[in-house]
Amino acid sequence: MSRPSLTAILADFAPEQAALLPILHEVQAAFGCVDAQAEAAIAAHLNLSRAEVHGVVSFYHDFTATADPRPCVELCRAEACQARGVEALVAAAEAAAGSRVRVKTVYCLGLCSSGPAARTGDTLHARLDEAALTALVTSL
Repeated sequence: MSRPSLTAILADFAPEQAALLPILHEVQAAFGCVDAQAEAAIAAHLNLSRAEVHGVVSFYHDFTATADPRPCVELCRAEACQARGVEALVAAAEAAAGSRVRVKTVYCLGLCSSGPAARTGDTLHARLDEAALTALVTSL
């Protein structure tokens, strides 16, 4: 399946300021980043300044300015997962990842009662221990 063009993504949204976040999510998913060129096109489509778009892009950790082709494990390090021992797993996850897999800290995946938790793509993983998290990282 081919990825949509930026023009096609913008065409799916009315030129309203409320469309900014949905557009940014679509662009990030399609291209792996929201670069300066995309920011400028989005700003023009929504009649915003590029600074306004960039302010939103730089505020949210979900958006990046450059694509990272590595697979990503999002590891929840919020309070509930901390209480369930996630901090003891971080070093093992990073060691297993090396430079091949990106381990990204996120705060709350909504699995507070069954943490430590992680996400790969759209798949959630719960009740992780060191062995399970290491296996997850190495499987990517």
